[in-house]
Amino acid sequence: MTELQELSRKTCFTLDDVAQRLGMQAASARVLCSRYVRQGMLVRLKNGFYTTVWKWENLSRNDYFKIANILQVPSYVSLMTALAYYEVTTQAQNNYQESICLKRSIVYNVREAVFNYVKVQNRYYGDFVKTDDIFIATKEKAFIDAAYLYSFGKYKFDIESLDMNKLDSRKLRSLLKIYPKKTKETVNRLCGI
Repeated sequence: MTELQELSRKTCFTLDDVAQRLGMQAASARVLCSRYVRQGMLVRLKNGFYTTVWKWENLSRNDYFKIANILQVPSYVSLMTALAYYEVTTQAQNNYQESICLKRSIVYNVREAVFNYVKVQNRYYGDFVKTDDIFIATKEKAFIDAAYLYSFGKYKFDIESLDMNKLDSRKLRSLLKIYPKKTKETVNRLCGI
């Protein structure tokens, strides 16, 4: 149990971390983690990734973002989740994390939390920063990601909840250059740029 407390210092850990910490084979670590999940001591985030229950129950917003970055690699937090982080929207999304990724669109449901990943083409993947060990879109890119998906009917968001004055119109114009005409028209309609 002390070993689990040591591991709980990290936001999440892998089977390899458990095997190394406890000095056991990977197969034994898998059995142990499965047992601890059934007993309610560990939370399984996805295959091979865990956190302790006491850590899970005390996660900060940044911890959720770190988990979002780990569950799907590469990815960055974006869309309304990032806009809420930057206080561009009044629409709070408790326990719902949205990210942009390159591999595949997927949703991970972990207890009461949802980690939603939307795949985009390589050319649209970018303009994110690393802050506090979290990869997160700039506020302008988070808006452009949302507008891009919205323009093709793949995303819904409450436009009225957005404070467009908090976005840099020059940066929006610069980011928009690579996007399709439909997205440019949507952003123009929403922001007047």
